[in-house]
Amino acid sequence: MKTIALGSAALLGVWLGAGGLALAQYPPTAQCPQPRFTGKAPDPIYRLPNPLADGANLATGRRLYEKDAAPSCQLCHGIKGDGMGPLAQQFDPRPRNFACKATVNGIPDGQLFWIVRNGSPGTSMPDFRSLSDEQIWQIVLYLRALAK
Repeated sequence: MKTIALGSAALLGVWLGAGGLALAQYPPTAQCPQPRFTGKAPDPIYRLPNPLADGANLATGRRLYEKDAAPSCQLCHGIKGDGMGPLAQQFDPRPRNFACKATVNGIPDGQLFWIVRNGSPGTSMPDFRSLSDEQIWQIVLYLRALAK
């Protein structure tokens, strides 16, 4: 038993010394854009543009993202939207990196709306059916701002 414990400790030391701490820097540059395979929203929703675009809606989207949505988006996605929130390391796959412009720009507004509304099966992304359509569009507007 001591051999196993010492062997495990040695492996851990090698792992940490060889860059095992790279998880602390997740998501790596190579993961921008992040591959994801969330199901496509129904066509009428997928094609919807965000109807909100003013500064007041952006500020409300930020407030929802950072604290008012339950749970708040930043707990998983991070305050900067980089997928590095306080709870991020417990999830597989990790939360989406919204700071990655290539990822966010590749997702239509309607698809983002659909994912926030319904969650993402096969991930830890919950649904936010308790939010109004307007609140979800405000969050989508803020997600776009995180990628700029």
